[in-house]
Amino acid sequence: MSPAVSIIIPTFRRPDRAVEAAHSALAQTCEAAFEVVLVDNDPAGSALEPLRALGDGRVKVVHEPRAGVANARNAGLRAARADIIAFLDDDEIAPPRWLADLLRVQRAHCADVVFGPVRTRLAAMPRDHEAYFEAFFARDPDHAEGALDMFYGCGCSLMRRAALPSPEPFSMERNEIGGEDDLLFQAMEEAGARFAWAPNAFVWETPERSRVTLAYTLKRAFAYGQGPATKAWTGPKRDLLAIAFWMAIGAGQTVIYGMVALGCFLGKTRRRAFAYRRFVEGAGKLLWFPFIKPRFYGAARLTKSERAAETKAALAA
Repeated sequence: MSPAVSIIIPTFRRPDRAVEAAHSALAQTCEAAFEVVLVDNDPAGSALEPLRALGDGRVKVVHEPRAGVANARNAGLRAARADIIAFLDDDEIAPPRWLADLLRVQRAHCADVVFGPVRTRLAAMPRDHEAYFEAFFARDPDHAEGALDMFYGCGCSLMRRAALPSPEPFSMERNEIGGEDDLLFQAMEEAGARFAWAPNAFVWETPERSRVTLAYTLKRAFAYGQGPATKAWTGPKRDLLAIAFWMAIGAGQTVIYGMVALGCFLGKTRRRAFAYRRFVEGAGKLLWFPFIKPRFYGAARLTKSERAAETKAALAA
């Protein structure tokens, strides 16, 4: 019998994290039958052996050697057998009722996509800016259960396959820069998809220690700031007025929060990292251009020799 839900977990060179995420997925107390699709996106297949060692019949392990976040998500969709798809990131741990809560909200509100909160659990306390890092990696807005007029990222979400615009809906143009989920949900929004929020369907995210730094989070904040203008640029019709509006907002934020951030830096205030983030997000709105987008995934995380080997393999295919 085919499962009712496929839980897709993509991973890239984090086998231990992927195994922990998989264990939490397999521990779901849900009446619906489900499978767990694990996608190893490392060209070398570094997670294949530990993932296959899970030894559970509900687990399907897939190797997608073409590095890239969109490639990994599309590979998971190709392998998934269910009509309902849930996405869990490899650094997220789902409590036992996570899937059941997502399904309940989806049915109750006839939603095409359901999002849940993300709560931060730091592996170790940073020397400074603990509150900032906890807030940065979290997603816990004050929404009541029910319909949403906006969308969030793909991690900790559930969607109807029939509502997706194509069998492989994640754009390969976003393999390195991310935002492949934003682009998908933007297209679904334009097509009239219904989004919903499930406040009890939360997951715990434990970011890698290498990411719990101002350098990394501010780089991500710059990319987040680029989002509104990028959305206006990549929509069905390029909205130049919206782009001009967001650039103007960005210019104002850059000036205002730049002065605030400078004052916080000079005063060494306890919450200065929050001001830094607002300044950098404003700069992102102003400097949204595609050619200066930061790269976080795919080939950007491969060595030079690995990129050359991947290019050679692609040409030979």
